[in-house]
Amino acid sequence: MASSEAMSAADYIKHHLQSLTSLSDVTKGQGLKNIADFSYINLDAVFFAVLLGALGSFLLWRAARKATPGVPGRFQAAVELLFEFVDDMCKSIVHNEQSRKAVAPLGLTVFVWIFLMNAMDLLPVDLLPMTWQAVTGDHHALLRVVPTADLNTSLALAIGVLLICLYYSVKIKGLGGWMHEMFSAPFGPMLAPFNFIMNILEFLSKTVSHGMRLFGNMYAGELVFLLIALLGGAWAASGSIGVMDPILFVLHILAGVAWAIFHILIITLQAFIFMALAFVYIGQAHDHH
Repeated sequence: MASSEAMSAADYIKHHLQSLTSLSDVTKGQGLKNIADFSYINLDAVFFAVLLGALGSFLLWRAARKATPGVPGRFQAAVELLFEFVDDMCKSIVHNEQSRKAVAPLGLTVFVWIFLMNAMDLLPVDLLPMTWQAVTGDHHALLRVVPTADLNTSLALAIGVLLICLYYSVKIKGLGGWMHEMFSAPFGPMLAPFNFIMNILEFLSKTVSHGMRLFGNMYAGELVFLLIALLGGAWAASGSIGVMDPILFVLHILAGVAWAIFHILIITLQAFIFMALAFVYIGQAHDHH
């Protein structure tokens, strides 16, 4: 960190796990205990999510605009392969052809968007935070660059999927048919209150688990990168070179490269899982019980 003050390992990690909020006193808007506080906004999560969403949309738009019927270029071929993969998965899960016209592009957009947000974890942990500190002139300025490592972002994405599921439930079954299903399934109309409570709990559990799965994996990945950064900082902190310092430096490089390579699989897999579960939940919204 760009500060003359000594910072412990715990302080370093805590600083990196705090978000830039809309509050004048940023220390009040930190921690999961404030997860349901709507009096402020995590500005860094919103900024990077919107920026990467716009970037993903631009890349997909550019691929569609540059598409040619002849031999495709590498970028067009990659986008076409990705689209065919997503479209085939959507066809196997969502059986309503009319719905697939909207759901398949939505799934592709969600996959690209989440992949880009997850990929921010591959940047050096101090690169953008220290740049932000230099810009603001505040050595304690906060900035988190991985939107999906913020529980607010992952739950917002999951709630978005829930709203789409509710939309298709009403569209396919009608409001009366959906309400009848809420009270009659799965145990029959004799247990209507119990059925309703069970269905509400099912919606809640799906949404929470959908968002928490993405958040948990990305939060853990971010934490591992911070620990690797501390491993590299341990040899440089004293200002002198000791016997163990070259060993710590080599371990820092090896651990960073190994985890980054492995993390490429994680960020891709988490984007795929989120998209696949979105298809499953939307497909279930089309089913009659």
